[in-house]
Amino acid sequence: MESFCKIRDIYRAITEFEARFEKEYGLGLNEGSLLCALSDCPKLSSGDIARQLNLSQSNASKVIRAAEKKGLIQRSLGDDDKRQMYFSLSPEGADCLSRLRCCNIQVPELLQKLL
Repeated sequence: MESFCKIRDIYRAITEFEARFEKEYGLGLNEGSLLCALSDCPKLSSGDIARQLNLSQSNASKVIRAAEKKGLIQRSLGDDDKRQMYFSLSPEGADCLSRLRCCNIQVPELLQKLL
């Protein structure tokens, strides 16, 4: 039971950080994670995104849609298979990511110990 209580505390700290993050940047953690994933690999399919963010395909589609609506990512057709869709950072997304890297949001103390 002690492990569960520690996990609960970590979850609360992450939730607290996410609320601060969303208030400051207007992004959820999954959207921020998507930008980070696309900075590491400039062109990903929705399946790749789902795997990298550890989300179901359905949840990945929601995150992609939200980021696309905010103009942070752009889609393109596959070179060989025009049915395949790929996503990359838009110039606005790259700018947003650079602001995230200079993040000044206070990280809860419990999470600071883990960083």
